[in-house]
Amino acid sequence: MIENVQTDADSFPWWKRGVIYQIYPRSFQDSNGDGTGDLRGITERLDYLSWLGIDAFWISPFYPSPMADFGYDVSNYRDVDPLFGTLADFDALVEEAHARGLKVVIDFVPNHTSDQHPWFVESRSSRDNPKRDWYVWRDPKPDGSPPNNWLATFGGPAWTLDEATGQYYLHGFLPQQPDLNWRNPEVKEAMLDALRFWLRRGVDGFRFDVAHHIMKDPELRDNPANETPGILHKPMGDFDSQLHVMDRMHADLHPTYQEIRAVIDSFNTETQPRFMIGETHIFEPVQWASLYGEQLNEMHMPANFGLLRAQWNAKSVRAHVDSIEAALPAGAWPNYVLSNHDDWRTATRVGPPQAKVAMMLLLTLRGTPTIYYGEELGMENVEIPPDQEQDPAGLRVPGIGMGRDPERTPMQWDASPNAGFAPEGVTTWLPLAPDYKTRNVAVEKADPKSILNLTNELLELRKSHPALAVGDYAAIDGVPDECFVYTRSTAGQRVLIALNLTNQEHQFTLPYTGTGQVVTSTGKDRTGKISLTFMVLQPNEGILIDITGAKLA
Repeated sequence: MIENVQTDADSFPWWKRGVIYQIYPRSFQDSNGDGTGDLRGITERLDYLSWLGIDAFWISPFYPSPMADFGYDVSNYRDVDPLFGTLADFDALVEEAHARGLKVVIDFVPNHTSDQHPWFVESRSSRDNPKRDWYVWRDPKPDGSPPNNWLATFGGPAWTLDEATGQYYLHGFLPQQPDLNWRNPEVKEAMLDALRFWLRRGVDGFRFDVAHHIMKDPELRDNPANETPGILHKPMGDFDSQLHVMDRMHADLHPTYQEIRAVIDSFNTETQPRFMIGETHIFEPVQWASLYGEQLNEMHMPANFGLLRAQWNAKSVRAHVDSIEAALPAGAWPNYVLSNHDDWRTATRVGPPQAKVAMMLLLTLRGTPTIYYGEELGMENVEIPPDQEQDPAGLRVPGIGMGRDPERTPMQWDASPNAGFAPEGVTTWLPLAPDYKTRNVAVEKADPKSILNLTNELLELRKSHPALAVGDYAAIDGVPDECFVYTRSTAGQRVLIALNLTNQEHQFTLPYTGTGQVVTSTGKDRTGKISLTFMVLQPNEGILIDITGAKLA
């Protein structure tokens, strides 16, 4: 067991020592009574985010869009869709957030636009239009079939034939989301200029949607078959029948992200370092880690989704964490997520009794955590009646669980009608969870043992304990396979985290002598000194212990 130590937190940029909170804007707060959340609604709830203790929030897309994929089909990269408000509303949100010391990260969609974006309207108008090469167009095969075997993430081929011009265009997602051609320097400059537009408006960073997709094999070779389908972290239909090695992660991606990073870095100031994180569904640790760049000059952090795929047991979770630590380039900073707008909520995936353990894991591992809105309440997936389904993924490939509506339902603020998300009498864009009257911010704030108050406490502890914010990680061997025990250490502080990922009691010895001081526990029923030689973990329990000064046995 090797435990190196780091310096204290003040020398680390905010995106290393802080915690990011993801807001799905449709579902956070409706300020105007139309049943859909908006930017003013987020501004109205900033005091809650300040109280909770997060450092930054990331907003899923709010750009003008036909909403074929709820904003991930952008028709204008430099404005706000009227559904969410105006540019003035956005500017006010940034100003109010910064006044509270909160950073603002926005989604950026580099891989594709809407088919109603003016660029694509021009591109498809004729084969010789100046913007034809802004997208990926190819002739059919001699038999009229698509240029290759690539499949769209949301079902069906990744190619759609444009009857008027006789060519296919590429779309890795919906047909309404044509892929941009990042090999065209005009496209690259237009997208970089869109980033500059938002940087000048004061954003602190970007989350790049499907960041690993923007560069494909230039020869458009077929993907090979996947001989072991069905191992993804959620159902994906026929998409899982291929190994997606040609339609994403081409090596040309690296110099492209170096150029993007250079633009973002050019806006850095001493008081406002800018930041980029990429959505990267890459599960092989070394390939994933390559997106930091050899000189750490690509993404500050490629998003790490491995815990979404790991089985919820201590061996699997520890194996993933250890593999990430081993794969990180020197100086790179890890990150973790347990849920987001595309994946099941944590309490549904691991079971409600384990939700607090999962939150303690997320907020005590080395690296930057991202909390999806409502996770601090233990919100669960909501069963959506078929006539109220909205998500195109579920509607295009029904019956296998691809739909993402269940994890996107409105935030539960209180027990009033519509849970405080929207005025009484308004029909919300998705139905509320049936338990919203008992699982909401108001109820849980009043309950000292709630997951909300545990989350708040852990976030505050990260600020007061440098070991939790920036300390090194070391797993402890010799504990039961059902438990994950590790330390976080700086030069002046060491804490131990012991997590029981089962509903059974476990007893074990630790390699320390003497006692430690309980800082907190998931059950809020542990206080005072605790033995560092022999430990008992109750079912579904996590404990955080200060062991500064403890000696190895």
